[in-house]
Amino acid sequence: MTEYKQEQEMEIEALESILADEFKEIHSSESGLNTSDRCFQITVTPQDDDEEESSIPPVQLGLVFSHTENYPDEVPLLDVKSIRGIHLSDLAILKEKLEQEATENLGMAMIYTLVSSAKDWLSEHYGQDDAADLAEEEAAKEDEVIVPHGEPVTLETFVAWRERYEAELALERAKLMPESALTAPKEKKLTGRQWFESGRARGTVVAADQESEEEDAEDIDFEDEDFEDDEEDMLEHYLAEKSDAPSSRT
Repeated sequence: MTEYKQEQEMEIEALESILADEFKEIHSSESGLNTSDRCFQITVTPQDDDEEESSIPPVQLGLVFSHTENYPDEVPLLDVKSIRGIHLSDLAILKEKLEQEATENLGMAMIYTLVSSAKDWLSEHYGQDDAADLAEEEAAKEDEVIVPHGEPVTLETFVAWRERYEAELALERAKLMPESALTAPKEKKLTGRQWFESGRARGTVVAADQESEEEDAEDIDFEDEDFEDDEEDMLEHYLAEKSDAPSSRT
């Protein structure tokens, strides 16, 4: 084992001992770093002496690093990611700050120093009040997405909706109808005999005959037998009306 590797292993053991659950090894594929070597992530939260240990911090940062071959004489590979409530623009600023500090600390184990710097930066930019407001905004957005709108459909609500819809549809149809159709009384339907005796049948037949006579006037040949048949029909109709008259009076 080279001197660099030995120093790197000693730093990892010290970080595990100091940071405990906040320190973990992750796969290189989820680190965001361009390396296949071992990668680690440290969870960083703002420094708050009044915060209870059991409470969930409103903002959390993931500081990801991997040792280079000649670390600590070279800066480590670094990245930062938001675990909770940190804006992307702030992540870019913080990463640039940590890379600058790593350059200033070449030649010595520097990861814990970078963690402390990140914690101070979070405390400065995401204080307790600002972080609490940000957490409330995110919670409000989540509530707005998951809270369903309206009421569940049941058989009773569907029947009530259908009745209301049919009533509104009938009202719209009534608005489209002419006023005369709405105010005119409905005409009583006549029987065949009443319709015939009312003269409507004769009027209809006469109108049809007149149209036919106008079209074929030159071809019509009147004969005496036609008039005789008409006189006999009229006589039979007259006698039938006379015979019904006494019964209607009683």
